[in-house]
Amino acid sequence: MMDSKKLVMLYGILVLLLVSPIVSFAQFSSQHVADLNRGRSFFSKIPFKELAIPVGLISYGFIARQNPFLKGIDEDIRGAIAKGNHPEIKLDDYSRLVGTVSVFALDAVGIPAKHNLRQRIFTAAVSNIIMTSAVKIMKSSIPVWRPDNSENNSFPSGHTATAFVGAELLWQEYKHESIWYGIAGYTIAAGTGYLRMYNDKHWFSDIAMGAGIGILSTKISYWLLPLVDDRLQSRGKNYVVLPTYNGRQFCLNANLNF
Repeated sequence: MMDSKKLVMLYGILVLLLVSPIVSFAQFSSQHVADLNRGRSFFSKIPFKELAIPVGLISYGFIARQNPFLKGIDEDIRGAIAKGNHPEIKLDDYSRLVGTVSVFALDAVGIPAKHNLRQRIFTAAVSNIIMTSAVKIMKSSIPVWRPDNSENNSFPSGHTATAFVGAELLWQEYKHESIWYGIAGYTIAAGTGYLRMYNDKHWFSDIAMGAGIGILSTKISYWLLPLVDDRLQSRGKNYVVLPTYNGRQFCLNANLNF
């Protein structure tokens, strides 16, 4: 168990991990994009009020690691959901991907997304890269036993983080068509988190942290999108960057055509 000072330090590292892409892209924009004002005014255009929910979830997750009352809530929720002789439901291995897949599948069947294919590939890739980095750093830095005592890397829930990345992608791309697309995405993401608890793989605080990381990672990718829009619209180059997961390792695949 980590002490409070180490948790505060790790919280700061997480903040830097999530915010540093914004700083880097803002600098890149100022140097390389014709309209320099976009880089200078970037931070003034970020809707910081959208941070309330993901930052609240992330803060809850960190506080729950040291707070006896919130640890008790973890135990109570586990007792209500996971304890008992019931078969494991492995649907969460697939439901976590539904949102991200839908962002591309819906457009392919004729329901237009807000952004073009390159833009959606960019936001999906950046979201997952940020999310995966944050989750892996925390899993390796904060040892928390899973409720079933199978492993010591329970915090946070990677399945849940992946699912909420997809839910926020779906919301961003299809809220102009109907809010029900976003509602459906978040319902599936919440269901993924529930199944992780039902299968006795995660505590509620793991789920809250994963959800916060997933939502915030995706919002950051959309805040960065205007800074690279000119390059994504350019026809001189084609490039695709996609994260993959083979069951043990996360990989980054890139395909560049000039």
